[in-house]
Amino acid sequence: MTTTSAGAAAPATTKPPAVRTTAAAERSTRTRAGRGLQHGGWFVAPFLLLFLLFVIVPVLRGVWLSFTDANISGDGARFVGLDNYSEALQDPLVWDSLGHSAYFTLLVVPCIVLVALLLALLAHHIEHAKWLWRLCFFAPFLLPSTVVGNMWRWMFNPDTGLLDHVFGMESAWLTEKDTAMTAVVVATLWWTVGFSFLLYLAALQNIPQHLYEAAALDGANAWHRTVHITLPMLRSITGLVVALQILASLQVFDQVVVMYEFGPGPEESTRTMVQYTLEQGFTSYRVGYASAISILFFLMIAVIALGRMWLLRKREEGVQ
Repeated sequence: MTTTSAGAAAPATTKPPAVRTTAAAERSTRTRAGRGLQHGGWFVAPFLLLFLLFVIVPVLRGVWLSFTDANISGDGARFVGLDNYSEALQDPLVWDSLGHSAYFTLLVVPCIVLVALLLALLAHHIEHAKWLWRLCFFAPFLLPSTVVGNMWRWMFNPDTGLLDHVFGMESAWLTEKDTAMTAVVVATLWWTVGFSFLLYLAALQNIPQHLYEAAALDGANAWHRTVHITLPMLRSITGLVVALQILASLQVFDQVVVMYEFGPGPEESTRTMVQYTLEQGFTSYRVGYASAISILFFLMIAVIALGRMWLLRKREEGVQ
């Protein structure tokens, strides 16, 4: 054991080579990460600026307006506190509109999930002209909402429409309360099923083929392979499709107002939450009240989205 004299200075402690190498590697990694963040920030900056100007600022402006009695001109807004929220919670038309949006969601979401899955299975197993079938199933999703709304309004016309005049379905689809929302569901299903079809088709192509081969060797027929392999492997994508469709269906607006020429439908049976909010803001000129309704609607949708994320996390933790 080496000792030093009392007057001599103790030698400086030196780190082992392995520690020095690790520290240098960490410093190099941090330097590269800092440089990447510095250069990458310039690419993200335009999006962040636009997101701030057209999303964050309008949202904050809407929250402020919801506490005022502002009109459409924005002049002379007076702070009223929670009066708009209290009125919205007691407004029967708010609850009716929310009920129409929920009813539409309950009708269209199961139909889209089922039809999209069947179309994806069909397109996945077709041997010839696969690209043509996939294009036909997905093409309606590319059409604008105004085109879809006007096209289906013509098809549901009781005098010259395709469904009544050609196929003999004698029903006033757009003028009767019992069939008004069903007509919107049919148009929406034809229009939007292509997006969910594409998600299912991509998920089907990612299922390992050896699972089907092993099941076939064990004697499983096509039905058993679908029930015990395909559907369980599509469970996660089904949850995603359901969540996306619920959030989109609750915000239904475009096709409804086009098909009913910006009206609430027969006996106000197709007035949705978004439509009622716009009526209050741009017809009744009550911007503050419309902002309060939109904030309440946003909070409800946020709760649904967060609830879905919580359930998904719990399921993943249970699997692990």
